[in-house]
Amino acid sequence: MSDRIDGRSTDQLRPVEIKRNYLRHAEGSALITMGGTTVLCSASVDEYVPSFLKGSGKGWVTAEYGMLPRSTNTRVSRDGRRGSISGRTQEIQRLIGRSLRAVFDLGSLGERSILIDCDVLEADGGTRTASITGSYVALYDAVRWLQNRNLVDSSLVKDSVAAISVGIIDGTPMLDLCYAEDSNADVDMNIVMTGSGAMVEIQGTAEQNPFTTDQLNTMLDLGRQGIEQLVTMQKQVLEIS
Repeated sequence: MSDRIDGRSTDQLRPVEIKRNYLRHAEGSALITMGGTTVLCSASVDEYVPSFLKGSGKGWVTAEYGMLPRSTNTRVSRDGRRGSISGRTQEIQRLIGRSLRAVFDLGSLGERSILIDCDVLEADGGTRTASITGSYVALYDAVRWLQNRNLVDSSLVKDSVAAISVGIIDGTPMLDLCYAEDSNADVDMNIVMTGSGAMVEIQGTAEQNPFTTDQLNTMLDLGRQGIEQLVTMQKQVLEIS
């Protein structure tokens, strides 16, 4: 018998669904649902690069992230409405961008950018990790759009990338925390990993008691197991081997 809120085992993902090409106009898009969290990810190709890349022959991949006002149980104001973006939003945007660039050949993109937009429609924990997993699908299809128009010669995508949350609740390591679990976790951690098993980023914090190396390794193993499943789903949706 599981002690988790939704009855899952400690090593079980929430139900996951990825709908590819969800938007008609975007070069790439995906709607990802993980349990009660839903994020709309789109990829747009623009013929410009940031000033620090002009003349370099290289391209850029960057991301924006936001939560709809009623994505949570109480209304949240739109970021930027008061002239600034919250530190949390900036952190998540940078994380998504770093994660995608880790598996992308910027040198072969030419001097153009792919802009990723992640809009959280409903939030129940793991919005940043779902954004990364869904954005990879949108990015891959944006590259296909470029290839179909003979604008790039190669696939540009060197590997897949996905992300998941893990944590410790009442001394027990668990995979893919919902919001209620995350809010009560002794430790919460986000793991970003490539399809080949290389780590891109690990963000972990002990809220109360410090965690041991053995607990860290258990969480990393749980994260790896979850990400392997997500990568398989990405490949199935994208129809790649």
